[in-house]
Amino acid sequence: MVLSVMKRITLAFYESLTGKLPVRDWLLQLSEEDRKLVGIDLATVEYGWPIGMPICKSLGSGLWEVRTDLSDKKIGRVLFCTHNNRLWALHGFVKKSQKTPKADMDRARKRMKEIVK
Repeated sequence: MVLSVMKRITLAFYESLTGKLPVRDWLLQLSEEDRKLVGIDLATVEYGWPIGMPICKSLGSGLWEVRTDLSDKKIGRVLFCTHNNRLWALHGFVKKSQKTPKADMDRARKRMKEIVK
């Protein structure tokens, strides 16, 4: 018996006015192993949305984060919002402190405003 699993929400990368895809570019800077780990977590969100901890956490006001444990005890984050049945990947970074830096959240919120007009 073959089960057909449908995505509940589709991943889309934020694109700047100049055509840059900052989350995709960030992913390409990661090692292949770390890219796969982030990809698995993003796919988990796509197929399981809405999903909570430990993979996904609300940061408030429609902003969410995908939480990925990377190699070498690093922690990766992809900040996203949802709009028109899309999971919009807004900003990706390797976390260096316990709290998500305000600058990273501000950058994601600014991009979210461009999408959710």
